[in-house]
Amino acid sequence: MVKVHKNVMLVNGTLRRDGVTYYTRKGQTIMRSAISEQPKRRTRKQFDVRQRMKHTTRLWGIMKDADPMFSGGYSAFGRFCSLMSPLPVVYTGKLSYAALLLPNMPVSEGSLPVIHQSLGTVDGMPALITDLKPESLKRRDTLRLYTVQQKTSSGDPYVIITYREVTYSEFRNHNGYIALSGEEFADEMKGWALVRVHGDRCSSQNIVTRCRYYEAYTTEEAMKESAQSYGGLTKRPFLMPDD
Repeated sequence: MVKVHKNVMLVNGTLRRDGVTYYTRKGQTIMRSAISEQPKRRTRKQFDVRQRMKHTTRLWGIMKDADPMFSGGYSAFGRFCSLMSPLPVVYTGKLSYAALLLPNMPVSEGSLPVIHQSLGTVDGMPALITDLKPESLKRRDTLRLYTVQQKTSSGDPYVIITYREVTYSEFRNHNGYIALSGEEFADEMKGWALVRVHGDRCSSQNIVTRCRYYEAYTTEEAMKESAQSYGGLTKRPFLMPDD
């Protein structure tokens, strides 16, 4: 910026190429460095937080199309983030669309009793086994089967999240409890959760899966490769407390 005052030209501005800022104060031109001496703060803990949030946000963007039900907190997204926080950090670098199927990832949260679920076999068939008794279902109860499928495109991971309503004809009896059976439940690139829904209420459920594809993105090698894509981590001075 250029100003003329009492036949004196006052100049304010920045020479970015030379890293200099200059301005006028009380009729004098002052120059100072335009480059901050503060170090870029990118410690391991900060990097983990950012990688976790990036992945969680990506998963939520996909899950929204599957009509998720989360209660409590200020928003459904906020509750999803809180429930995801105990899960492993996955390092996907700058791949903005990368998403991974994680064991125990939440698909719902509500006030109805939790349905405990596991993968096994029923009558020799792969099955999703629950501790839900058929007689405990009430009128207007529905059961949603959420499916998360791990996929890759050119070696980069992404997931597909869907749900469908389960019909009573699909129930299999397993020691008096409801189970769902079929070859689908042997797929090691999928995960499932059966959610009980009654009006706007639901049970709190997490995905059960045999999928271990995500593990390759939790190693120290994956962390270092991801950090390098951002220019590496900040080295802490000796004896400086971690963030």
